[in-house]
Amino acid sequence: MPTDSAAAAPVLRTPAHQVAHRAIWYWLVRALAGWLLVVAIQVVALTLNWPIPPWKVPLLIVTGALAAIHLAVMPLWRYRVHRWELTGTAVYTRTGWWTQEWRIAPLTRVQTVDSARGPLARLFGLTTLTVTTASAAGPVGVEGLDERTATELAARITAAAQDFRGDAT
Repeated sequence: MPTDSAAAAPVLRTPAHQVAHRAIWYWLVRALAGWLLVVAIQVVALTLNWPIPPWKVPLLIVTGALAAIHLAVMPLWRYRVHRWELTGTAVYTRTGWWTQEWRIAPLTRVQTVDSARGPLARLFGLTTLTVTTASAAGPVGVEGLDERTATELAARITAAAQDFRGDAT
């Protein structure tokens, strides 16, 4: 027969809420910038006839194909994976795309709640929310939240964490 604390322990499950739909475009533009840099370097190498890499045109074709596949698949895949939820006892997150991470942060362990908005994220009206806990696994984060949702969620997590006594260790 389980004890009260065992019955109240959070269970790993799929979180209920998806991130903002604009996150798809945010991830696409961010990845596109990286691919454009790689292609630009390869075009310069081809134009200036650098000795390295030796197979410039085939490499450029392969890079273009990989970029097209990555840009077509990754943003939508990440959108389907990235989820979050706040319950009365924990923050649940699932992040990633190729490698996925499921995390639970019990509210009794919350130490800080931070939000970050880089220039590109601000352009898309998105925020990354980071919940730091007393865990060796590191903070729990959700990238791609709508700014208003992130602000409300940060306030709710902070208020819920304050309801628990102790020092979050």
